[in-house]
Amino acid sequence: MRGDTGPWRGFDHAVQVMHTAAMVIANPDGDDVVRPIAHYGRWLREHHPEHLTSFAPLLSAAGGGDTGAPETKNNPIPRDWYHTDWVADHAIAWLDTLDADDDWFCWMSFPDPHHPWDPPASELGRVPWGELDLPPGHPGSDEAIRAVLAQKPAHWLAWYEGRWKNREGGPGRFCPGTLTHDQVREISAKCHVMNELVDEACGRVLKRVAERGWADDTDVFFTTDHGELQGDYGFVFKGPFHTDSLMRLPLVWRPAPSAGVGAAGVSIAEPVGQVDLAPTFCAIAGVPAPEWMEGAPLPTAPGSGRERVLCEWDSQFPGYGMHLRSIYRDGWLCTAYEKSTDGQPNGLEETWGERVLRPCGIHYDGTEGELYNVEDDPHQFHNLWDDPARRALRDDLVADLYDSLPPGRPDLLKVAAPA
Repeated sequence: MRGDTGPWRGFDHAVQVMHTAAMVIANPDGDDVVRPIAHYGRWLREHHPEHLTSFAPLLSAAGGGDTGAPETKNNPIPRDWYHTDWVADHAIAWLDTLDADDDWFCWMSFPDPHHPWDPPASELGRVPWGELDLPPGHPGSDEAIRAVLAQKPAHWLAWYEGRWKNREGGPGRFCPGTLTHDQVREISAKCHVMNELVDEACGRVLKRVAERGWADDTDVFFTTDHGELQGDYGFVFKGPFHTDSLMRLPLVWRPAPSAGVGAAGVSIAEPVGQVDLAPTFCAIAGVPAPEWMEGAPLPTAPGSGRERVLCEWDSQFPGYGMHLRSIYRDGWLCTAYEKSTDGQPNGLEETWGERVLRPCGIHYDGTEGELYNVEDDPHQFHNLWDDPARRALRDDLVADLYDSLPPGRPDLLKVAAPA
């Protein structure tokens, strides 16, 4: 990054921050090279260089914290200099550049909650990890974990046992079967602390919006891009696992009070997806949504008649070549595994080299899948895909899934780099 602030991807002004402040490159001939990442890393290098390497290294699986948990650290950085408050500070500073009657759109994105799990050590007393229970999605023992995972497609148990590397969702050297219960507790506690800091940062920004006199005319959205396994199934990180842990996301929309839309505190149970956000933004702005835009404006009251929501996974690493298609409808979550394309080029090999074409060791022939009654089985422990009594339901959901999927691009874009 050159350090400029835009225009960038449609935004007039953009300030970037990552989950860690710097990349440390080992140098066998001398001192390691410390390379700051994004605007935040550059800011730390200029103002507080002693904390440029205070964070746990991203995607390293290095143990730390109190329990040796992967990508965990008791971060010595003061809270005021941590990236959560830094993001809020920049959002407030940008808002203060605007005139009172300006129209504006602000996308404020925090790196947290996300690995590495390393919030400021000064804040860890908020949630003592030793007082936490295991999360409800944790089966409870190694034997129980294996029994749950054995019902699922092959890469689930293979990852737990270290026979398959989940490079698309975490550090390749990490094996979930090595996690202790205390490590899961410490990761969860640090994630809770991260969430509290994000809540407080959002509160500061919304307070500033109100102080500028904009609160009555401002729509506020709060959501995230993906979930976290965070102990569910005995896993942490993420990857090609279509369960509530990763797909069911927080989504809060507070319409501008002056618009008179919806009612405060309404909970809408109909399934919606993040593809609905962009057309919702268009509707708020009073501009037509482009024809290529998927989704529809979010409902503002129960009774919209929405029946389903879809989710897709396509591997970025061609050696994995996994393609998952999921539908949630009528309390059921159904995921069809399409035939793997492991080893087939997708463009990444042009920039990362031929090594990314090496097959990952798990290949699906297109008959595998997952089926769960989410109401009876909220953590998706019991896979009913091969249950003869559910075959008609499964076939109906799969047919609905493919009938409802929007058409794909006739010319797929090449993968230049993993997200």
